[in-house]
Amino acid sequence: MEVAGQNASIISARDIDVVACTRCTQVWPAGTRVCGRCGSRIVAREEKSLQRVWALWLVGLMCYVPANMYPMLQTRTLLSMQEDTIVGGAVELIHHGAVGIALIILIASVVIPLAKFMAIGFLAISVTRPSSVSNHHRQILYEVVEYIGRWSMIDIFVVAIMSSLVQLNTLAAVNPGRASLFFALSVIFTMLSAQSFDSRMIWDVQTEHEGAFSDE
Repeated sequence: MEVAGQNASIISARDIDVVACTRCTQVWPAGTRVCGRCGSRIVAREEKSLQRVWALWLVGLMCYVPANMYPMLQTRTLLSMQEDTIVGGAVELIHHGAVGIALIILIASVVIPLAKFMAIGFLAISVTRPSSVSNHHRQILYEVVEYIGRWSMIDIFVVAIMSSLVQLNTLAAVNPGRASLFFALSVIFTMLSAQSFDSRMIWDVQTEHEGAFSDE
């Protein structure tokens, strides 16, 4: 809703005593416990949202450390066996001239996961205190984190496909390393952390450069 004036004021649902169902988006009077349309539980805000976010975020980070320390892939041939970590495998590809594939691996396995950790941490902190980043930009950041979450398992899929295709008994074999399990767990816990975040809290804390419930 917009109020006439030089600066358009945004009135929140709390200001008009209504609450929306997060499942079907039906609007109900404040205090409604169960959605009359879909039967879902209605809460104005998830009280323990941030606790779940930080708990899952921390577990995901703890799993990400061994995911980069242990070998992701084990390549065994008739004469030797080679184990490569994520970064080590990318460096090996660069030495063989496959720079493009190495960059994709580094971006998908190192840059994006670290960026997700930082983005989720920033969002969780920003809803507890005023932030210089606008509400709209933080909402967009949250939606980007949610969107790329579905592509986070691409490394595990590649390892699984290679392990199933390259099985030549005693001649050659490719098997997933211990890092693949930790990486998968890290991705899962990071996705759960992002899903536990109640994005409505972004709009509860206004920046120091904004007036209450207004955009300049």
